[in-house]
Amino acid sequence: MTKVKGTIGILTGGGDVPGLNPAIRAATIRANRNGYKMVGLRNGWEGIMNIDRSKALEDQKYCQVLDEGNVQKIARTGGTFLHTSRTKPSKVAKKNVPEFLLDNYSEDVNDLTDEIIKNLEYLGIEYLVPIGGDDTLSYGLRLHKEGIHCIGIPKTMDNDVPGTDYCIGFSTCVTRTIEFTHQLRTCAGSHERLMVIEVMGRYAGYTALVPAMAGASDRCVIPEHKFDIERLTELLMKDRRDNDSNYSVVLVSEGAMFEGGEMTFSNQDTDAYGHKKLGGIGDLVCAELQKRAPKYSNGESISTINQRMSYMTRSGHPDAIDSIVPMVYGNLAIDLIMDGKSGRMVCLKDGRYDHVPFEVVTEYEKKIDVERFYDTERYRPHYHNCMGMTQFIMTSG
Repeated sequence: MTKVKGTIGILTGGGDVPGLNPAIRAATIRANRNGYKMVGLRNGWEGIMNIDRSKALEDQKYCQVLDEGNVQKIARTGGTFLHTSRTKPSKVAKKNVPEFLLDNYSEDVNDLTDEIIKNLEYLGIEYLVPIGGDDTLSYGLRLHKEGIHCIGIPKTMDNDVPGTDYCIGFSTCVTRTIEFTHQLRTCAGSHERLMVIEVMGRYAGYTALVPAMAGASDRCVIPEHKFDIERLTELLMKDRRDNDSNYSVVLVSEGAMFEGGEMTFSNQDTDAYGHKKLGGIGDLVCAELQKRAPKYSNGESISTINQRMSYMTRSGHPDAIDSIVPMVYGNLAIDLIMDGKSGRMVCLKDGRYDHVPFEVVTEYEKKIDVERFYDTERYRPHYHNCMGMTQFIMTSG
């Protein structure tokens, strides 16, 4: 019997995106073929929090031993077959503390990091590969500082994890946004309307700006720059007049804000990381456009189309880039483990695969360089010479 070199745990945290399964598959196959045991930790940090230390690993509800047989086909599908959660073990509300831990953790908010570490040790996890956005990875950094060997993989359709030009899920999001927006043009053109498409993007507007750069829309508004609704109306009405089919399109990031306003939330509930659920800015923009448009059309009322892309851009199978990059990221993570490294995050920098210190995920916010890439007068992408730029032009980490 071949001796196992070590046991690696892998998990996905935060929102699901296409490309997670290809990363899990690649890491598992690479690890297995090099003598490592791979354990899938279900439901992200929540799953580790709920480990029952009276049961063997194979009997755990939140664990699955991974091998080539059970991961071979998953790369064809979107989402994460390990499931996910938005759990922050260092900040767990009393109502979310596992029942068997309530005797020791009964505060309104509890730090269960000690239990996470004990559970990983109980399962024999020697190396941990968390896949997620800056929230998931920031907790991975916490574990690294506590002595757990961690290698992070960046994931988020918003592409806003610091330290990397590319995060898993971004390309598919852009692809879907372009595709669905072009499909909706038939409705906008048939009825000569103004079309408002609300896309995801809380603090960074890459998911609006990059599709706009690719021709998905006439204009876009992003979280990094508050917009003047009167100016936006004027521009869209000009675009409508200049279009032979008499319609125009704007992409609106869910985190975009009116001048003098704040973000628009669908409700006031917050997740474990303190984020309120965004949604509704597209509705507000539509209402304002409809109210203001007659000023630019000799008093004629102009109808609007309002579509929220939301989960449509993060569902379904991964595109080509979100099949290839996650495969490489998964392999890179195992490379680093085999090299004895810890506290690193795999990344793409200037078109080359690399790795950076885990600490980078908390050192700054990754946002669009407005002065360089966004025309604040015309509400559209701004770029001139692309020579030497990264693949997506404006997404340097």
